[in-house]
Amino acid sequence: MASSDTVTRIASRYPQAHRDALIPILQEVQESDGYLSRETIVGIARHLNLPASKVYGVATFYNQFRFQPKGRFHIQVCRGTACHVKGSAGVLEAIQRGLEVMPGQTTRDGLFSLEVVACVGACGLSPVITVNGEVHAGMTPERTKKLIASHIKEADQNGSRD
Repeated sequence: MASSDTVTRIASRYPQAHRDALIPILQEVQESDGYLSRETIVGIARHLNLPASKVYGVATFYNQFRFQPKGRFHIQVCRGTACHVKGSAGVLEAIQRGLEVMPGQTTRDGLFSLEVVACVGACGLSPVITVNGEVHAGMTPERTKKLIASHIKEADQNGSRD
């Protein structure tokens, strides 16, 4: 479904909406499309009679909102206390260097996206990352590089990589 169709459909549930409906509308659009595009930001702004810059400003304030589609392999790095103490900063750095991507971004080939989260809820297994929701425990920079390599190999074997 096209982004403008999504905004129209969701906005219709908020016929007399004002600024107080902004976050729920942003959440619903992202839930539907997977991210917030420029087109959806502009459409939401029009519906709420707000400048697009205000809508974008609110969306960028909250780290729950994405501005790029998720990659085929969505990596979440836990940065909670237990994971931090056990070295998740090094794991995050290994991902960033290896994939040339920053948190909130998707690799150019669309294969990987990276997100930093406050806690995965698996503190006893720290440091932890998830890939498409699958928990990987006791991660080190070296184990992380191998995990990424295995996903690249999987994508290559399936012919889904440029």
